[in-house]
Amino acid sequence: MSITHQNEPASNELRETLTSTEPNCLRTMTTSMAVLSKSAGSYHFTPEGRKLADFTSGVLVANIGHNPKRWWKKVWKLMSLDDIDDGDGYHEGVTLTSYNAVTPVEMEANRRLLANMQAQPGGKRMEQVLWAASGSEAIQKGLWASMARREGQDIILATRGGFHGKKGLAGAVTGSETDSERDPRVRFISFPKEECSTLQKRKEPIDLAPYRAELEALKEEFGDRICCLITEPYLGGGGSYHPHKEYMQMLESFCRENDIIFILDEIQANFGRTGSMYAFTEYGVEPDLVALGKGMGNGIPVDAIVGRSDLFGAMGYGAGSDTWSAHPLGCASVIATLDEFEQTDVMEQAAGLSKIIEESLVRLCELPAISAVRGEGTVWGIECTAVGEHSAEEVAHELVRRCYVGNDEGKAIHLLGPLAGKVVRIAPPLTMDHGEARDYFQVLHEIAAGLS
Repeated sequence: MSITHQNEPASNELRETLTSTEPNCLRTMTTSMAVLSKSAGSYHFTPEGRKLADFTSGVLVANIGHNPKRWWKKVWKLMSLDDIDDGDGYHEGVTLTSYNAVTPVEMEANRRLLANMQAQPGGKRMEQVLWAASGSEAIQKGLWASMARREGQDIILATRGGFHGKKGLAGAVTGSETDSERDPRVRFISFPKEECSTLQKRKEPIDLAPYRAELEALKEEFGDRICCLITEPYLGGGGSYHPHKEYMQMLESFCRENDIIFILDEIQANFGRTGSMYAFTEYGVEPDLVALGKGMGNGIPVDAIVGRSDLFGAMGYGAGSDTWSAHPLGCASVIATLDEFEQTDVMEQAAGLSKIIEESLVRLCELPAISAVRGEGTVWGIECTAVGEHSAEEVAHELVRRCYVGNDEGKAIHLLGPLAGKVVRIAPPLTMDHGEARDYFQVLHEIAAGLS
């Protein structure tokens, strides 16, 4: 049975078609099941014309907003698609499929991305780009490169509770050792969720000794078999847990001391989301490999693992290839997105928005339905709690539904289904107007207050 909403006939018809033509497994559970006919800036629009403030950025993708005109013009120009006439025949534009070939736009994307990353504190190891067709593939290629460095190095360390993908080795380093069909080469280490479960706790000193001891025990057990350690700057899918910077720096130090490859999965954190252009700068670390995606293409699917050339050099021809890696449209989108970050005030706008988000969300902790808020930059999580006979998970889903329906004035908010059961993510585009952001966070507060 499909989800329906009152006064949405066109949307409800499409939801009914969805139920009969696609399996549920294609999407994560949400009580809104929004139907989006078009988007602009920080807003979505339904087929009925309802306006929704986008607090998701399309799962951390549209960092510079939906369909920015200057960005589209740049993409179109790079693809030689800005002068297409209405006639028949073919247009001499950039090829859309370049498997086992090279395009100028790909080389320009390589040059621009590496220059941008190397210019950031912590980015000096960013020497080559290994493009991928999805985040999972970028992670998998990074793990393959790490394991190819030396024969017999096959043990992978991963922080428990992370999300790196669902395919192959990316799926194997996701979650924890309790998940089924776990790859025997993967060992999990503790992530300090309790120590960063609230904003106040994250400000308090962290005792790193237990985490260091855990690493040393694994080193004692596996010795030189350990090839790499992979972590996220923050646990996104795991419930929006943002660790102390000292914890991340401790992981890096352990890797340096023991010649272990340090991999940072920034797919949800890159291109300004955590407060710096890249999270490795925000956390004061220098990774060997960095996985990029989502916001890098601002809506065009494009991902990559970037890092040391000697690691990629251990892989032979074809070991990291696939049909869509380095596809020209994706490369053009990366260049256009870099233009926005390098030539406009995106980061300054994001810094101001970050303060508004924190101030607005801290107020939610006064409400009975909210137990904690966590985050940094422009990515935050609202942890719901049980209210009366309703579980925390039910409260979280109801918050999503009510925000979609909107308040009495018709102001509505688009949210994703809860993370880890009871955490609702807040991640609007970095470019959202500050005055409008305040207005919609007030709407969020009013709706959350009604959950009690």
